[in-house]
Amino acid sequence: MSPTPRPRQPNRRATEAALQKAALLLLERNGVLAGLNLRQVADEAGVNRGLVYHYFGSRRDLLRAALRADVGERMTDFKPGRSLPAPSRYERMFRTMLAHRQAAVLAALLILDGDQAVRMVPSPDGTRARMRRDIDEGNLPPDVDGEGVHAAFASMIYGYMVFRDRLADELEVDADELDERVASTVELLMRSLAPDKVEA
Repeated sequence: MSPTPRPRQPNRRATEAALQKAALLLLERNGVLAGLNLRQVADEAGVNRGLVYHYFGSRRDLLRAALRADVGERMTDFKPGRSLPAPSRYERMFRTMLAHRQAAVLAALLILDGDQAVRMVPSPDGTRARMRRDIDEGNLPPDVDGEGVHAAFASMIYGYMVFRDRLADELEVDADELDERVASTVELLMRSLAPDKVEA
């Protein structure tokens, strides 16, 4: 008599990734305030609901893990724009954030919920170095507050990500069209900080 085969254990990494993806998909589909039903997350991912608790412990921990995974992807997308001068860099940042808008909304919610692990400035030293380079190259005026400029533009971009659809509805503008108009405005506002460079 041969021994009964033991059931295969799920691949933890693949299961965690499936659960994270399912959580973000459900938030996008149902809206944030609908809540995140862990049974629905497990069903969407095609796994046993107990694995959600086993791997993550709580809904908040699942959301944090999903956000961290998405941020990793987003940071890769940001890298090509880091060498650009400030006006083009921030316009590129805006467009990259549009591609990851749900992550920006989730990050805002986690921050409002008191999550200290979510980073708005993943590399403060890198951000300062890029702003110094912009000043040295004449893309920003020598007396500009680089951290203040970055905080203002990052806040504007994150705010747009959160309120994009509502703004488009209230302004009665197609959301994609509004995206293009705001992207142009971000670049124009940044260029206006160094008018001598633009005129040259």
